[in-house]
Amino acid sequence: MSTTETRAPLAAPAGKARRDPAARARRTLVYVLLTLGLIVTVAPFLWMALSSFKTQRELGASPPVWWPSEWTLDNFRELLDRMDVGQALFNSLLVAVLVTVCNLLFCSMLGYALAKLNFAGKRPIFGIVLGALMVPGNLMLLPMFVMMSAMGLIDSYAALILPFAAGAFGVFLMRQFIQAIPDELLEAARMDGAREWYIFWRIVLPLVKPALATLSIFVFLGSWNNFLWPLVATNDPGKYTLPVALATFATDPTQADGSNGVLMAGAFLVVLPVLLVFVLLQRFFTQGIATAGLK
Repeated sequence: MSTTETRAPLAAPAGKARRDPAARARRTLVYVLLTLGLIVTVAPFLWMALSSFKTQRELGASPPVWWPSEWTLDNFRELLDRMDVGQALFNSLLVAVLVTVCNLLFCSMLGYALAKLNFAGKRPIFGIVLGALMVPGNLMLLPMFVMMSAMGLIDSYAALILPFAAGAFGVFLMRQFIQAIPDELLEAARMDGAREWYIFWRIVLPLVKPALATLSIFVFLGSWNNFLWPLVATNDPGKYTLPVALATFATDPTQADGSNGVLMAGAFLVVLPVLLVFVLLQRFFTQGIATAGLK
């Protein structure tokens, strides 16, 4: 009996030792694959960012030069001279911020109504929201253009903002998060005399901050990078957003001929605000994704 008790502890480390190399090999393989995926994802953005600070000589060097030996801001200065970057940047910020604010307000309001209120037509409205999620966005370009044209809003900021002031994805996302709030909490507030607007503003919204942050990132990113609709809805260069203005500049041979560094600088300006927004809201975004996975 004592011999068995002595041998049993000795057998476990041997089995563990045989399993450890396989586990280490799997972990190493996972890290290698993740590293390769990170390099493939980050390399184009890194090349773009570094190229915006290169001289024309380094941009045309063969073999390609990754790290600039002479850092320069000439590409940005030339971009500012050739293109009205300030107006395009203002247009993009105005449209993206207003679209994001409208989505946070309207989507959370409708999501609260669909999740916690009882009213006639609640199920059909939610069915319409689910159906709208299945409709490709490009399919709505023509109806939106006809509607904005009939309202006389073409070549205006309203044409860039109103069609995207609320979205089916935002309504669905907020409805799912708000539905997880206990009904007893809201009923207790109603028994204390709180009105629905107070409950929504002071109780519901603070509890769904991760969802609001997640929605704001998606909406801001989509609005900032939106190219096709601003191109269709605006003919006035003064209303061009930054992606449209940069694309128009890039396709104009009298402006962008031989100016790869200038184009890289413009692309860097397009990407930079999105990165800043994600960095600022990353904690809430991660929390929102983790909470969604627990539902």
